[in-house]
Amino acid sequence: MMHNRRVVVTGMGALTSIGNTVSEYWDALIAGKSGATRITLFDPSRFKTNFACEVKGFDPLNFIDKADIKKMDRFSHFALATAHEAITQSKIQVDQLKSDRVGVILGSGIGGLPSFQNSIMDYARGDGTPRLSPYFIPRMISDIAAGFVSIKYNFRGPNFGVTSACASSNHAISVASQYIRAGIVDVMLTGGSESVICETGIAGFNSLKALSERNDDPLTASRPYDRDRDGFVMGEGSGTLILEDLEHALKRGAPIFCELAGVGATADAYHITAPHPDGLAVKDVMLQALANAQCKPEDVDYINTHGTSTPLGDIAEVKAIQYVFGEQAYKVNINSTKSMIGHCLGAAGAVEAIATICTILHGVVHPTINHFNDDPEIDSKLNFTFNKAQHRKVDVALSNTFGFGGHNACVVFKRFVH
Repeated sequence: MMHNRRVVVTGMGALTSIGNTVSEYWDALIAGKSGATRITLFDPSRFKTNFACEVKGFDPLNFIDKADIKKMDRFSHFALATAHEAITQSKIQVDQLKSDRVGVILGSGIGGLPSFQNSIMDYARGDGTPRLSPYFIPRMISDIAAGFVSIKYNFRGPNFGVTSACASSNHAISVASQYIRAGIVDVMLTGGSESVICETGIAGFNSLKALSERNDDPLTASRPYDRDRDGFVMGEGSGTLILEDLEHALKRGAPIFCELAGVGATADAYHITAPHPDGLAVKDVMLQALANAQCKPEDVDYINTHGTSTPLGDIAEVKAIQYVFGEQAYKVNINSTKSMIGHCLGAAGAVEAIATICTILHGVVHPTINHFNDDPEIDSKLNFTFNKAQHRKVDVALSNTFGFGGHNACVVFKRFVH
């Protein structure tokens, strides 16, 4: 068995509120476009928050047989769509692969919540007879998207779901890369998918006082690092990466977008929803990922932060960045993709990883939009890339995600050099 093989990214697929492909998504990020609108998936008029970052203009019939659509929840539709784009982009000939050396690991923080909600509501409206669809459980469970992708493409390697709240897809990416490094597989399809813009999803996060309630101005409601931020904006979507052993990729002439150089995972061990105020384990996860990538803080050009626009979370992450990077923190670009696409929960890490990789490829750091007033508790001398994209060569970049339960994950991407 070979060990410590280099892992490269050879394909990407994205579906977000501001773009249904990687190119659409990236162009909208550079333009500083917000995906927040009034909710259309249900009537939100009685809710404290009536807006979200919904995926728009998506037709699952473009990716899934009509007979199969009703067997799946929306998050699985999303996963199959981005898997198709990533596989196409990677130029993989599926029938030429050793199927037992290709795996699928996808993250989802919650899974099929709309399907669960609707089935239970239908049952409650009935006469008490336990009549549920035979697809009730398969639509709901969070691992099922990985199963659908595996079945569609006959990928018979490691196949499972990862659930660690909003860190889910970064954890999925991390675990997938380890299977390649260990020599168990040659190719992994990984990332995450989420779609919980439904009554119970919005009401639940409203009860936690986690969501912005800026109903009069949805477009500017996601305000990472701004003094007047009042919570995150719910997003949905999916991101898929094709990770591949470098030698396998070179042998088949694959496009190589960057190298996945390092990963890290830690726990706050502090509170089920609140971050540690000093970001202690966030410091640790970045240092761990950098060490795994054999990089030093001074090598880093750019950090795609978790940056949710919550009062406590943004401050804790900035404290951790300043601890890890010291004076170097003033030299790196920092941004929050969530300022435009909201918080995609279990899919956040995957769609933000794609934004990070595109930054390396194109030499442009997308803006953190909706900044109006500096927060006195956040160092305004840091470069948060506020409101306007900045051109910059990026060789090494970090992407952070953190989840309820104190789960922290960090991945390090590097410009590919053979």
